Amino acid sequence: MLDKFYEQLSATSTVPVVIISIAIMLLAGFLGTRITKRLKLPNVTAYILVGILLGPYCLDLVPEYVSEGMDFISDIALAFIAFSVGEYFRFSTLKKNGSKVVVITLFEALAASVLVFILCFFILRLGMAFSIILAALASATAPASTLMTIRQTKAHGDFVDTLFSVVALDDVVGLLAYSVAVSIALATLGNGFSAGDVLFPILWNVMLVAIGIIFGFLLKFLMAKRSTDNRLIVSIAFLFAICGIGAAVDVSPLLGCMAMGTVYINLSGDDKLFKQLNYFSPPILLLFFVKSGVEFNLGSLWSGGSLGSVPLIVIGILYFVVRLVGKYVGAFAGCAITKKDKRVRNYLGMALAPQAGVAIGLAALGARVLGGETGDMLLTIVLSSSILYELVGPALAKLSLYLSCSYGERAEALEAAGEAASPPKPPTREEEVELLKERLQLIQKEISVKEYARSPEEEAFMEATEPPPPSDEEISTGSEYNRRKFINKR
Repeated sequence: MLDKFYEQLSATSTVPVVIISIAIMLLAGFLGTRITKRLKLPNVTAYILVGILLGPYCLDLVPEYVSEGMDFISDIALAFIAFSVGEYFRFSTLKKNGSKVVVITLFEALAASVLVFILCFFILRLGMAFSIILAALASATAPASTLMTIRQTKAHGDFVDTLFSVVALDDVVGLLAYSVAVSIALATLGNGFSAGDVLFPILWNVMLVAIGIIFGFLLKFLMAKRSTDNRLIVSIAFLFAICGIGAAVDVSPLLGCMAMGTVYINLSGDDKLFKQLNYFSPPILLLFFVKSGVEFNLGSLWSGGSLGSVPLIVIGILYFVVRLVGKYVGAFAGCAITKKDKRVRNYLGMALAPQAGVAIGLAALGARVLGGETGDMLLTIVLSSSILYELVGPALAKLSLYLSCSYGERAEALEAAGEAASPPKPPTREEEVELLKERLQLIQKEISVKEYARSPEEEAFMEATEPPPPSDEEISTGSEYNRRKFINKR
C-alpha cells in the first residue's frame, strides 16, 4: 500500500522509512488496545493482531527489511521481562515454596514434552529426530505475555507468585531438555554424537548466569544514593550488556538477566528499580509483540507442505492442542502432589500456554541440526504455533487470574473473608517495643520536618514570644530564671 511512498523516502536513506514504520507500529498497537479493552482482552492480544494486519499478508505497511532489522528488539524485550521476573525470586519465598515450585515445573514441562513426543513418534509416525526436538521445545513457556497480563490486571497473591516461579524455571528445564534431545537426534541421524553440540549451549548459559550474578552485585552498590535518571541509565546499560554478550554467543539473555534481577532484589530489597523499569519498558514490549505478528508466515502453513504423509497444518494444529493439554495436566498433577491450594491447582495450567522467545531461539538451532526441508518445517511449526499461543495465551492467563481470585473484586472479597476468618494474633512484647520505636521515630521526623519548614512569619512570631534574657540579679537569685525555664519547657 505504501510501497511507492517508501521508495521515494528511501531514495537517499532508509532512516525515514524505519522511523515512520516504528511510529505506525506504536500508534496501531495503541489503537488496537482500545478495541481489546472493550472486549476485556489483554493488550498483548491486540499487539499481535495489529502486527498481523500490518504484515505482508494483510495491509503490508511495514517493509520486510524493517522487521528483519528489528531483531534486537526481541533480545531487549526478553531482557526487561527476565529482569522483572527476577524480582519474584526472593530467597525468603523460595525457602517456603522452592521445592513445591520445582516439582510443579518438572511435572508441567515434562508432561507437555512426553505427550508431544507420543503424538509425533507413535501416532503420526514422524522421525525420531524431529519428534524428540519438537517435544523438547514444547516444555518452554514464554513469560512476556503472562507478565504483561498480570501488570494490566494488577493481580497478586499465591497464584501469581507460583506462576512467576514456574514460568521462570520452565526455561531452565527447556534448555536441559533441548540439550538432551539434540544429542539423541544427532545419533539417530547418523551424524554421531558431538559433545560440543550438547555442552556448549549449557556452558554459554552458565556463563551468562555468572555474568548476571556479578552484574547484580555491581548494580546493588552502584544504585546507592543515585538519582532516578542515573539508576535507569546504569540498569539499562547492564541489561544491554548481557543482551550483547548473549547475541555474540547465540544464546538467549533470559537466564542472565533473571539472575541479575534475583541477586539485586535479595541484596537490596529495593523494588523501586523494578517499578521504574516497568514504566520504561511498555513501548519496547509493544514493538516486540507487533513485530512477532508482522513476521507471522501464514503462507507456509497453507502451502500444502507435508512431513512424510502428514500435512504440515495438521501437525501444527495437533501440536498446539496437545501441548496445551500437557501443560494443564502436568500443572494439575504437580499442584495436587505438593498440596497447593485448589485455586492454584485448577487454573495454573491455563496460564502456561504462551510460547515464544526461548522456544523460537531453540527452534532455530534445532532447524540447523535437522537441516533441509525438515528443519524449515520444524521452525515453521514453532513460529506459527507461538503466534497462536500468544493470541490465545493472554486470554487464558487473564481468565485463570480471574478464576483464581487474584485480581478485582473477587480478590478483595477473598482477602476480606480471610481476615475475618483468621483474626490477627495479639502482638508479643518484643513486637510492641519495636512498634513503639517506629512510632517515636515517625514523631521525631514529623517534628524535625515541621521545625525545618517554619515560615519567616512563624520564626518572627517565635522570636517575639521568647522571654528576654535574665538579668544578673535574676541569675543570682535563680528563682525567676528557673520559673521561666519551667514555662518554656511546658
